[in-house]
Amino acid sequence: MKDTALLVIDMQNGFLNERSPLYIDGAAATVPACAEMIAFCRGQNVPVFFVTRVYAADGSDVEHTRYESWAKGGKPLSPGCAKEISADMPKAFGEDKRDCHIIKPRYSAFFATGLDLILRRLGIRHLLLAGTTTPNCIRTTCYDAISLDYAVTVLSDCTSSKTPEIQESNLRDMANVGAVIVSSKEIIKESERA
Repeated sequence: MKDTALLVIDMQNGFLNERSPLYIDGAAATVPACAEMIAFCRGQNVPVFFVTRVYAADGSDVEHTRYESWAKGGKPLSPGCAKEISADMPKAFGEDKRDCHIIKPRYSAFFATGLDLILRRLGIRHLLLAGTTTPNCIRTTCYDAISLDYAVTVLSDCTSSKTPEIQESNLRDMANVGAVIVSSKEIIKESERA
């Protein structure tokens, strides 16, 4: 796994807490699997990237399609909002000085960020994707990664959608363009066998 990195996308209070207008059903249920995968990758010296959203307090960088619900719903993911809908990540993920933190302005982890440059400098060719939501941020990151010639594995138990049907459909679409779809447990077992 020397040329592999784990991307953990948008696993923040603003997407995990039911009080947030940006809440994603099913996202909070993936926290234990994500935490286990994060710990596993750190133990294997696989770089862990937390790719997140942070909005300006005035909302000037919020997507126009999301602005109204963001403004009426307590301005999640922005400075000064309530902690339960903030940009903070679950405590279960812990902290490690080796982790890399990237703030993205839109859905894809690659759009208007330095992610590709950093990955290439580290010699990364294979990405493990975890986080929320599968049809938006995971999918756009997957497609951009494949377009940039990365091998992509989507961790099915570490990703989430608003419904199981949406999850299954999007995982199938990503498999059809060349992503490998497996659970984090399969990755861990395979590594242990090796």
